[in-house]
Amino acid sequence: MSAPGPASAPPQGVGRPSVPEASPARHPATEPSRPDDRAAASEANPSAPDAPAPALPGRPPPSGPTAAPAYGDWTPAAPSDGEPADASPASRLGPLPPPLPSRVHVGTRPPTYDAEPTALPAADPDDLDALVPDTVLDGARYGACTLRAVSVRGDSARYRGEPRRDALLTARFGSGERALVLVALATGTRTAPGAHLAAAEVCRWIAAAVGRSHERLAADIRAARRTDLKAGLHRLTDRGLGKLRAAATEQGLDPDDYAASMRCLLLSGDPECRTRVFFGVGPGGLFRLREREWQDSEPEVAEVKGEPVLGFGSAPHETPDGDRLTMDLGIPTPPSPYEPAPGPPREPFRFRTSVARPGDVLLMCGAGFAEPLRGEPGLRAHLADRWSGPEPPGLTAYLADTQVRVKGYADDRTAVAVWEA
Repeated sequence: MSAPGPASAPPQGVGRPSVPEASPARHPATEPSRPDDRAAASEANPSAPDAPAPALPGRPPPSGPTAAPAYGDWTPAAPSDGEPADASPASRLGPLPPPLPSRVHVGTRPPTYDAEPTALPAADPDDLDALVPDTVLDGARYGACTLRAVSVRGDSARYRGEPRRDALLTARFGSGERALVLVALATGTRTAPGAHLAAAEVCRWIAAAVGRSHERLAADIRAARRTDLKAGLHRLTDRGLGKLRAAATEQGLDPDDYAASMRCLLLSGDPECRTRVFFGVGPGGLFRLREREWQDSEPEVAEVKGEPVLGFGSAPHETPDGDRLTMDLGIPTPPSPYEPAPGPPREPFRFRTSVARPGDVLLMCGAGFAEPLRGEPGLRAHLADRWSGPEPPGLTAYLADTQVRVKGYADDRTAVAVWEA
């Protein structure tokens, strides 16, 4: 039976790297074989054992220091006659196909702004401490969880040369099983000139307060004292935001202009403790990825019970003289000279504790990342596919995943993700 002729060469531009031609002096056993060649050889000799197939390019391989090798559980066989002893999987199978490119954007159309930074913020030579970098990236592994955190300047701010309004702070207090990891993110008020300074300041104040009480907080988390945690963290948050308002007054600024929303995550260093604590004030997102399905875990604001208080909502049913009111003229009632004017309504305190399961991914993020995640199904599907692997992504892969752009969303993106072992 005559041997089949050589397989036809693959067409150019289909994503498969070209295979170099073998030198005449080279032994045939060391020539890289292509999938077409192996298929032809299998038809010529059906009794021949199947050769191991290379990894398929259907999904990008997991990244990180503990990622599985590209050839899985391949075990080198004993060298045959004429085969070099150091033959590698690549020499047997040929070069692997290139990995799929990272997604630049999702949705029907690309965003308007450039994908990379364009203009730097203006710098003051006498206040260089006010400068913030375009991107902050951090990560760690403690207890039963792996942490990834990133804060990236939004496309709009990159185009206009404005500073990143989001601030990100990661800190560890204590050591061993008594360690407590804090991740704090804050977002300054939009259009305020010192928004990035206020966000960084409130993160530092919260971190300092947590650090001074980290032993008690770590013990409460391990013992699952939810009531004590909620009360203590609520007081801590109020003090931090109060200091921010006092700092605005000292600088002669409007407290509404020198303000920030804030969200924090507390993680125990004890491998046996899987209680995760979230608290904060202001908009954003708290999500959980479990079995490739996203769950919105954002704490709901407590609903107001009963009718609104007189002067702060509904009008009375009748006047003091007994006349029924049938028309609201919209004329505001002047405040009483004997009572202080009511202050602006404060954002409600948000708090949630959850017990993680192995394989869960907990995501805490600011509004700049929560809004496209809620509004674009393609982004949720892409991240679920990328983050449901056996290993957490490395820092560079996590940065690329959180920068997948969506048209119509150009704010800063700050995202903190925790993978459970």
